[in-house]
Amino acid sequence: MNEEIGEEIPEEMENTDSAEESFADLFEAYDKNVSDDVRVGDKISGEIISIGRDAVFVDTGTRIDGVVEKAELLNDEGELDCKVGDVLELYAVSVKGGEIRLSKSVAGGGGLEILQDAYEESIPVEGKVKSLNKGGFDVLLGNRRAFCPISQMDIHYVEKPEDYVGEAFEFLITDFEESGRNIVLSRRKLLEKAVQKARKSFLENLVVGSELTGRVTKLMPFGAFVELTPGVEGMVHISELGWSRVEKPSDVLQVGETVMVKVLGVAPDEKSKQMKISLSIKQTADDPWLSVTDRFKEGDVVEGKVSRCAPFGAFVEIEPGIEGLVHISEMSYRKRVLKAEDVVSPGDLIQVLIKEIDSSRQRISLSMRDVEGDPWAGIAGKYGKGQPVEGTVEKHENFGIFVSLEPGVSALLPKSRIRESSSPGRIEKARPGDTIPVVIENVNVEERKISVGPGDAQDEGEWRRFVPGRDQNQGMGSLGEKLKQALAAKKKR
Repeated sequence: MNEEIGEEIPEEMENTDSAEESFADLFEAYDKNVSDDVRVGDKISGEIISIGRDAVFVDTGTRIDGVVEKAELLNDEGELDCKVGDVLELYAVSVKGGEIRLSKSVAGGGGLEILQDAYEESIPVEGKVKSLNKGGFDVLLGNRRAFCPISQMDIHYVEKPEDYVGEAFEFLITDFEESGRNIVLSRRKLLEKAVQKARKSFLENLVVGSELTGRVTKLMPFGAFVELTPGVEGMVHISELGWSRVEKPSDVLQVGETVMVKVLGVAPDEKSKQMKISLSIKQTADDPWLSVTDRFKEGDVVEGKVSRCAPFGAFVEIEPGIEGLVHISEMSYRKRVLKAEDVVSPGDLIQVLIKEIDSSRQRISLSMRDVEGDPWAGIAGKYGKGQPVEGTVEKHENFGIFVSLEPGVSALLPKSRIRESSSPGRIEKARPGDTIPVVIENVNVEERKISVGPGDAQDEGEWRRFVPGRDQNQGMGSLGEKLKQALAAKKKR
């Protein structure tokens, strides 16, 4: 039996030694996970480990637990709405004598001494904006009055100060004089610290090609600035605002508008020493030219918006990002077009026919006149040689006068034929819009040319040929007769 006991004792001692070693390992592991580096002003997220009658104890992640006054955690009804296991975010307001005192806000902790410590250690204090004051705001820190200049209330310019009244914020005490009778606050400095921290974290994780949501903060002639996160802005160049042509950023965006953007580039700016972020709005959507032939076919008649005019024609947007060109020669059959602006203006909605699509070169040829119809169709059967018609003067040229026979059909009255009129001066003095009588002389449908003569021509040789029994030589007059007689007499000799 003694031998059995003797054999058992070493086994129990061995188990004890093992337990001690395990406890030591655990303690060492715990010791590695704790930190003594807690300073006044640090923000601590800690779990409630115990609730006493007047205080609440919180795990600070160090060897020393933190303590916060229970009264500071009561809600408006005087009840404690947290329990063991909940995580609180508190500030270290005192670290001394083996004790870490915590506070939800310095103002909640109350005393003048704590406010003095908050000033010296740059600890945030919570205050409620009571009213507007000359140049700023009256703020209550518990029962103590403080002042916050309007320039220190926010990072951005305060447009509506009244919106801040009645709200509670955290502040830094920037001046603490006359034993607390003169306290000046700044919310801006606190926000700037938070922004710098968030900005650093954001830039570390920013990746080219990523798509983000941002807020338009400023519009400039060359583009728009977009805030990606507080303190971080990027710029969308005007060419990247959309697939459609944009003349002014204000035509497509408004300040305060939320937009989706794609990060095109991130590089340090030598002038500002900050990161320059290039953004795009249009690249968050597919390029419409990649699938243009799925939506449009040659011969389609579609409605488009004139985006701009050029000396050679007008550009028409038939859908966002898809522009085609109506050449000046394709604007009208019915009148001669010298300038695109004589027919259309930017912003006009017009019907166009798609003549050709070249998606590889991102070009579409359009026609306005083909939508109207060709007025020369059937013109050969409508006008014949010798037919008298009324024409409207279009314009005078050195070689003659262009006369409109009907919308889209013009004829030329040569200058040499004007002299044959009984009143050539009247024709030459006719203004655009005046009507004159003309006679059809030649119709060339292929070349779209019609020549005419004056409707009151006095060419005796022409009409005398059609008089029966009339000798054509009689048209020479008395001088002609005398010449004829002289020639006959010469032959007799």
